[in-house]
Amino acid sequence: MRAGADGFLGRRPGRRDRRRPQGVAGGDSPLRDHIYFGHAFKGQHGARALLSRFVEGGGTLLDLEYLVDADGRRVAAFGYWAGYVGAALAVLEHRGLLEPDMQRRSKADLDALLRQGADGPVVRALVVGALGRSGRGACDALVAAGIEPTRWDLAETRDLDKAALLGHDILVNCVMVSSPAPPFVTEEDLDAPSRRLSVISDVTCDVTSDLNLLPIYDDITTWQEPVREIRPADDASGRPAVRMIAIDNLPSLLPAEAAATYSADLLATLLTLPDGEVWQRARARFALALEQEGLSAG
Repeated sequence: MRAGADGFLGRRPGRRDRRRPQGVAGGDSPLRDHIYFGHAFKGQHGARALLSRFVEGGGTLLDLEYLVDADGRRVAAFGYWAGYVGAALAVLEHRGLLEPDMQRRSKADLDALLRQGADGPVVRALVVGALGRSGRGACDALVAAGIEPTRWDLAETRDLDKAALLGHDILVNCVMVSSPAPPFVTEEDLDAPSRRLSVISDVTCDVTSDLNLLPIYDDITTWQEPVREIRPADDASGRPAVRMIAIDNLPSLLPAEAAATYSADLLATLLTLPDGEVWQRARARFALALEQEGLSAG
């Protein structure tokens, strides 16, 4: 799958569907049918303004995040590579190896970097959501770095052991929820006397949503500035600083692997455009998003 002049996937001749042309995110013009990651169905910042443009243009946002099968499972996702990169960056930051403006690379090159420092002090790393796509990727990256992660999923987060969570050096959050849930880490938790946690990588990046499970930061980070200190070190108590990584396009660090996986997963669904069952569910999800924002398609 390669990018064409009309956007991420190129344009299928004879159709008005476009795959993320330039100007969608930052413009104000009316929109027709688009297929891309809109990040507008969970009340994120700017969601209503974007959806209003589809209403004005008579179009539909067929959001790639909501292309799901009959069981609600996404038919294609970048999740594995998002988790892999998110955990890799956390390790590099913890070892003092993460630099701004990391360039795209192959998995082999990233793994070589992860092996640096693997013979240093033992690092305790926790992956929350370890059984999902992103979580599996995060765990694999940690193992590649010589770290055997603690793996938590639904069973371990029903009754969250905050002391155990804060007793890790690295936290990688790979949990995405569809309804509000108790946060994993709060501002008060960062002041816990026994906190060891110093690096958090939020793969989910729901920072502007009410569904954010890490309400301890208020903006994403970028490749130019991948890490933000959200709590300084407390020398008196011995608590380390807390650094946050929250990059919302993590798979772009490994473009070949991410694109190959996603393309292979998505192809069969693309061939059912425009009326396949997956697309019908996507249209219904768009209609629900409009309703939730108090908008009408006319």
